[in-house]
Amino acid sequence: MLLWFAGADLRMTLLAVPPLLPIIHRDLGLSESGVAALTNVPVLLLGLAAIPGSFLIARFGARPALVGALLLVGAAALLRGVGSSTPVLFGMTALMGLGIAFAQPALPTLTRDWFPEHISRVTGLWANGLLVGEALAASLTLPVLLPLFGGAWGPALDGWGAIPILTALGFALLPRIDAAPVPTLARWLPDFRNPVSWQLGFFQSAASLTYFGANTFVPDYLHATGKPELVAACISALNVAQIPASLAIGLIPFRLLAKRGVPVAVALTMLGALAALRFGGAAGAVTGTALLGFCAAYVLVFSFALPALLASGADVARLSAATFTIGYTTSFCTTLAAGAAWDALHEPALAFLPVVAGAFIVAALGITLARAALRNAPA
Repeated sequence: MLLWFAGADLRMTLLAVPPLLPIIHRDLGLSESGVAALTNVPVLLLGLAAIPGSFLIARFGARPALVGALLLVGAAALLRGVGSSTPVLFGMTALMGLGIAFAQPALPTLTRDWFPEHISRVTGLWANGLLVGEALAASLTLPVLLPLFGGAWGPALDGWGAIPILTALGFALLPRIDAAPVPTLARWLPDFRNPVSWQLGFFQSAASLTYFGANTFVPDYLHATGKPELVAACISALNVAQIPASLAIGLIPFRLLAKRGVPVAVALTMLGALAALRFGGAAGAVTGTALLGFCAAYVLVFSFALPALLASGADVARLSAATFTIGYTTSFCTTLAAGAAWDALHEPALAFLPVVAGAFIVAALGITLARAALRNAPA
């Protein structure tokens, strides 16, 4: 239960911002670049601050590191709307992003330590929390929390900060069940000379390229192609369709998920979803974005499970940190380049180059990583 809530905490505080962006934009007088920074800087920090997260796990252990990280997430989320101030909002958002980045490597480590024979199932569980947290924050902030606080965006944003703090207290009060001793400081720095680190990082980037690329560009693409009325339905389909994928990872035996044809089928589905979005009319657009959400979640949850399956207990955190660093940084840079290509060539379809790249990455690396994980997975 606590792992599920920890997964939810990694995203609900982030996804509470987009529904309120028009109001924040108006009240604070932000430029478009300021709006972009508010939503994308935390994503970049997820990659850049993962290595310090590995250090904290090595120094203090996975559970204490997670408790501290969640307290930072909650405190920063509670304070970011105080005074409706631009410096406070941006400063606390950055601290919140750091806390999330510190927390991420701890979850695969605890999964390996606490549930060594059920890594795939438990990863699917806390990843389901992550995806449900996204959906809850995106769907409840505007219609529920904003009216509850009289239309003030600051308190509506702050309200999500209490949940990570309560989760942190739950982990702190849990009786000690760690199966492994606290790792030594000698093994915290990711090994970027190891090709597995790069394979996992690029594979994880495919999920981010697909999900964040679609969230970023589908609304503008629909506006540019004369279908603005489909924006709400498509974004809802993109986010809701992720949840069944996390359940599939948790319930389907890992030996079936790791079969040769599964990554290829996922990659082909991603390309087919783009075709439906571009050529399939209203129904095709909604169906295509739903398929993109499902495939992105499948790749994301699978990539979350791989470090715990491929590394020993002491190395899970640093392999996870390498994965997050490479994956989120690659996604950030590629998505930025796709937007620049659209601006330069005035072709809306170029915005989906990140998704195309993600599909090829899944097909190229999925089989190799699935085989390696299957060799290491418990019977």
